[in-house]
Amino acid sequence: QVQLVESGGGLVQPGGSLRLSCAASGSTAKITSMGWYRQTPGKERELVATATSGGTTTYGDSVKGRFTISRDNAKNTAYLQMNSLKPEDTAVYYCKAVGRHYVNVEGAYVDRDYWGQGTQVTISS
Repeated sequence: QVQLVESGGGLVQPGGSLRLSCAASGSTAKITSMGWYRQTPGKERELVATATSGGTTTYGDSVKGRFTISRDNAKNTAYLQMNSLKPEDTAVYYCKAVGRHYVNVEGAYVDRDYWGQGTQVTISS
């Protein structure tokens, strides 16, 4: 099992910045990908940003150019720097990690998704 602990949410005015952190712990699984998704009431959870252990990043269209995801692989921690925040960025932000569990010495593995408990981000004046 992988446990994810998120921090950094809160209330900020439009145009402001926030930095979210997500730390993974508790398993010998290799964390291959970490990222952030967000959800508002009545809507599906949507991609914000992901980053692989190799450094490949992906962003949702609505946050490109404003948000930056980074990782500290040694600490199994991901960060989301959010700049130029807008009221429509208001949501619960969830951290997701993909843990790779090797099942035999030949290298067969199973990837499992793990989710954090979510942190509220509110953009309002």
